Amino acid sequence: MSNDTPEPFPSYPDQSGLPASPEPVTPHQDSLQPYPQQDYPQQEYPQVPRTNTLAIVSLVSAFVVSLVAVITGHIALGQIARRGERGRGLAIAGLVLGYVGLASTVVLVVLSILFAAAFGRVFLNMAQHGGFGGPVTSATSEPDASQGFLPSGTLGAAHFDDGYLSVGTGSQIVDEYIDPMCPYCGQFEATNGALLASRVDDGSITLRLHALTFLDQASQGTYYSSRASAALTCVATLAPDSTLDYLAAVFANQPQENTQGLTDAELAALSPAGTDISACIAQGDYQMWSEANTDAALNGPIPGAEIDSIQGTPTVLVDGAQYPGGLTDSREFEAFLDSGSGFGQSTTEGSSGA
Repeated sequence: MSNDTPEPFPSYPDQSGLPASPEPVTPHQDSLQPYPQQDYPQQEYPQVPRTNTLAIVSLVSAFVVSLVAVITGHIALGQIARRGERGRGLAIAGLVLGYVGLASTVVLVVLSILFAAAFGRVFLNMAQHGGFGGPVTSATSEPDASQGFLPSGTLGAAHFDDGYLSVGTGSQIVDEYIDPMCPYCGQFEATNGALLASRVDDGSITLRLHALTFLDQASQGTYYSSRASAALTCVATLAPDSTLDYLAAVFANQPQENTQGLTDAELAALSPAGTDISACIAQGDYQMWSEANTDAALNGPIPGAEIDSIQGTPTVLVDGAQYPGGLTDSREFEAFLDSGSGFGQSTTEGSSGA
C-alpha cells in the first residue's frame, strides 16, 4: 500500500559563510556607460569678404567699352572702401585699361580727321586739275577765287577785268545784279527782261549783267548759283548775241531755293542751237570769276554808283542810281528808265533775294 505523504525537500547546509554570488554582467556593458558631460568651446571659422561685382565689370569692360570701364571702376573703388569688399586690384586694373583705351580712341579720332582732311584736299586738287584722266564738272565743288586762274581781258560779251557781261552800245548804262537762284530776280526778269532786251536792240542802253553767287548755300551743296553764272558767262564768250536769250532761258527754268538746281548737262542744254558750252562749264574757271565778282560787289565800292556795295539781289542801277520801285511793275520801271535820272536821285532800299 503506497504512502501518499510527500517526501520533504532535501535540506541544504547553511551557506552563510560562503561569498555571495556575483551579479550577472551584460556583455559590453561597460561600453554603454555614458561619458561624463564636458563643455567644449565652439570653434568659429573666419568669413572671406566677397569680391565687388563692379570691379569685375570694370576689368571686363576695359577690353570692350573703355568708358564703361572707367565709370564702373570709380564706383567699385567707392563701394570697396565702404563695404570692405575685395576687388580693389581689379577695379584699378579696369580704370588703367579704361583710361588707356579712351586716350587711344581720342588719338585715333584726331588722326582720322586729319587724314580725311588731307586726303580730301588732295582729291579735290586732283579733280580740279584733271588728275583723274581729264576735266571734271564742278557741280559739287565750291569755287575758290583765292586760288587764281581768273580770266582777264575781254572775250565776247565778257569784260573780265571789270566784272560784268556787257550787251548793247547805248549811252544809258543799266547795271543789273542778279543771282540765278534768286526768286525775286526771276520775277524781275519775267516782268522787265523783254523791255531791257528791246532797249539793247534799239541802241538805247548798254546793259551790264553781274551774275552773283549769294545763294550757293541754298542748293544742297551743288553751288548752283556759281554754276549757272558760269554757264551764262560761257554763252557770253562763245555766242555773245545770245547772252540775253540764255539769261531768259535760265530764269524760265529756275529751280526753287534749297534744291540741287539744274545739272551741268541741263544748263548746257539751254544754250542756243549750234553752241556747245559743255566743255566750258566743265572747265570751271568762270565759277571762280563769278565768286570773285560776288566778293567785290559785297565789299564794294561800286564805281560810279550812289551805293557803296550790293547787299542783295536783284539790284538795278540806271546810270548809278538805284531803282527803288516794285520788281513786278513794268510801267514803273520803264518810267524810271525814261526819266533819265542818274546818280543823285533819292532812292530807297530795293528788294533782295539773297
